[in-house]
Amino acid sequence: MKVLASTKEMPVDEWRNLRKKSLGGSDAAVVLGLNKWKSEYTLWADKKGFIPETEDNEAMRIGRDLEEYVAHRFTEATGKKVRKRNYMFVHDCYEYITANVDREIVGENAGLECKTTNIFAKSDFESGEVSLYYYCQCMHYMAVMGYEKMYLAVLVLGKAFYWFEINRDDTEIESLINAEVGWWNKYMVGDEIPQLDESSSTSDTLEKMYPYDNGSVIYNSNLKSDVENYLNLKKRVDELKKSLVEYENKIKAGIGEAERCFIGKYEAVWKKQKRCTIDTKKIKAEKPEIYKEFLKETIVRTFKIKEVN
Repeated sequence: MKVLASTKEMPVDEWRNLRKKSLGGSDAAVVLGLNKWKSEYTLWADKKGFIPETEDNEAMRIGRDLEEYVAHRFTEATGKKVRKRNYMFVHDCYEYITANVDREIVGENAGLECKTTNIFAKSDFESGEVSLYYYCQCMHYMAVMGYEKMYLAVLVLGKAFYWFEINRDDTEIESLINAEVGWWNKYMVGDEIPQLDESSSTSDTLEKMYPYDNGSVIYNSNLKSDVENYLNLKKRVDELKKSLVEYENKIKAGIGEAERCFIGKYEAVWKKQKRCTIDTKKIKAEKPEIYKEFLKETIVRTFKIKEVN
C-alpha cells in the first residue's frame, strides 16, 4: 500500500478526476457484475471521460454529511476509536487500483466503511447479512490497504443502526483483484467496449454520451440484425399488451359496479379515484404570460424505427 495523493484540501473536481484514473472500492461490485445500480458500460464510459460527472443527489449528500455521525455511532456501539486517513492509497502492484477509506481503527490493522441508507434497505441487515455491494467494497479496501479486517457501519435513516465485522479472505481478494486487473486491461488498456445491456444505467449513460443529434444521415448495415430483433420483440410486446387489455376488460366486466371482487385466492380491485390535473391549454390561451413564465423546456432525443423503400 502506497500513498497516491493527499485529499485533505483537494478540490472536489480534482478528486473526481483522480478517481477516473483508477478503480476504487465503489467500482469493485460493478466489475463483478454485482451492482444493480451501475453497469459495466457506465463504469467504462465514466472512466473514459465520455460522460459528465454525476451531480450529487440528496442521498449522496446525506451520506457524505452523516459520515462523521455514523463513525461516532460505531465508536459508541463498539468502544473502538477511529481516525481519518485523508489520503488516496494505491495498490502495491497496480497503480490503477486505489482506495479512499472512510476511517481507520486505532490499534487494529483494520478500516471502517460508513454507510447511510433508507428504510427500504433495512431488511438487508436485520438477518446479519451484508449486501454483496458493500462486501466487495470492503474486500477491495483490504486488498489495497493490507487490512486484516474491515468494519462496516450502516445507519438506516430514522430506524436502526448496524455494524458488521468482515474478516480478510485472501482467496476472495485474489479473485477480486484478478477480475479488476482483467477488466482494466480489457476495457481501459485494450480499448474494448463492455456489452450493452438492458439496465437503466446503460440507457442513462447513452443519453448522456449522445444528448444531441447533429442532423446528419448515416448508413450502418451492421445494425441490421439488431433492428430486426428489436422489431420482432416489439411486435410480440404489442401483441401481449393487446391480450393483457383483453383480459383486463373481461375482469372489469365481471366486477361491474362492485369495488372489489374475490376470485379464489385472488382479489381484483376496480376503484374510483380522483385525479387533479392542470389544464395547460386553457392557461396558454387565457394567461399566456403565466404560461411562458412557468414553461420549462427540455431537449430529448426520440427513438423510432420504420421500414423504408
